Formats: sequence, C-alpha cells, structure tokens
Amino acid sequence: MLTTLLEDGYRVACLDVNVENVEPLQENYPDRLLFYRCDVTADEDVETAIESVVDRWGRIDILVNNAAVFTFGRFEDQSLADTRREFEVNYFGYVRTVRAVLPHMKAQGGGIVHNVSSGAGLVGHPGLSGYASTKGAIEALTRSLRFELEPENVACTRMHPALSNTRSAATIGYPQSLMADPAEVGRKLANQIESTDAVITPDVQTRVGLAVARQFPFIVKKGTERFVRN
Repeated sequence: MLTTLLEDGYRVACLDVNVENVEPLQENYPDRLLFYRCDVTADEDVETAIESVVDRWGRIDILVNNAAVFTFGRFEDQSLADTRREFEVNYFGYVRTVRAVLPHMKAQGGGIVHNVSSGAGLVGHPGLSGYASTKGAIEALTRSLRFELEPENVACTRMHPALSNTRSAATIGYPQSLMADPAEVGRKLANQIESTDAVITPDVQTRVGLAVARQFPFIVKKGTERFVRN
C-alpha cells in the first residue's frame, strides 16, 4: 500500500516500531514520505508523532490503522499477558491514534479513518482467540465511531484485506495457494484510500467470501478444523 500511495502522489507518514523497511523509500520520495519510530502502546509516542506530522504538513486527511500482533496457540496455553499485549497493540493502538488525529480532522472540516479488520473478528478462528477478539472489538468500535463522527464529516471504515501471504500469516499454517500476494492486496486497497464506504475490501471475491463465511458457519469450521486437530 505504501509504495502505491507514494507513486500516486500522496504524502505519507508511517508510524511503526520498525522503520528499516521504509527508510530505502526516503531517497526516492524525500518530500512525500515521513516516518517515525513509534510504539502505539505508548501514549506519548503516538501524540508526539501525530503532532510532528501536523507541524510538518499542516493537516492529516486520512488515517490507516494497521498495527497488529498475535500469539498463535490454544486458548488454555496462552497467558493473560499474551492477550493483554494483543489488545494493547491491536485495539488500544487504534484508539490512541484516532484520539490523536481526531481534533485535527474536526478542525480542518473532516477526514477519513480506515481501521484494518479481519475475517477472524467476524467468524472466529481456532488458535487465534485473542487476535480474533481484538478484531471483533475493532468492528464494534468502528461501527460506533461511524455513527458518532458522521456529523463532524469524519468517515470511519472497516478495511478487510484478503488472507495474504505476509510473514506473520505464513506462520499460521495456511497453504500458500490460499493466500493472496500482499503487494497486490495493498495496491488494490491503496486505490480505494479515499473511499468512505462502511466496508472496504480489495475485490469482490473477498467481500463475498466474508458474507458467505458469516452466513454459513460450517464452512469456517471445515476450513479451520486442521488447527483444532493440530
């Protein structure tokens, strides 16, 4: 998504605990790329980074929340600390960044908040009870904020990528044939960066797949039973 947005002429600020992957792009886009080493579990990190972006560029029009961690394993094998960590990053990390940008969006007359969600938050997933719970919370948070912030001209969306062959997803054990190319998924989502639809997916197949999975739970059970056996 980042590369596509830069190629399309957008100015992009990246907040991440690891900026090494972003640094090489700085040479090609020195005026349109900012990056800050930022831990979204730390209030001060988030507030400082957002204020720095506003000081540099004067405004923030679009926020994309995508920070996520997970601990894969059976529920009884996971500690409360594991689950708290997932919520601190996946849920409260989103809350912190929304709180930080909202005053600026309201002052400038509007904006868009894209909260990246997951099908696991809609239908559940064995071995990902904590992660799925955080995404379920994001679903409810975003629906609520969409109602609440509409009068302020701030649109809140749920962005649902397809199951992609990222480094983290690859550790779960899905066959590569079932996972999409993350660069292609990112490109398709980047092309919808100004969308204010309630739900944004990279393609029709992903949208239909989510709807079918919710309507027919036995499909989810069958598709994930290998994780129960393992």
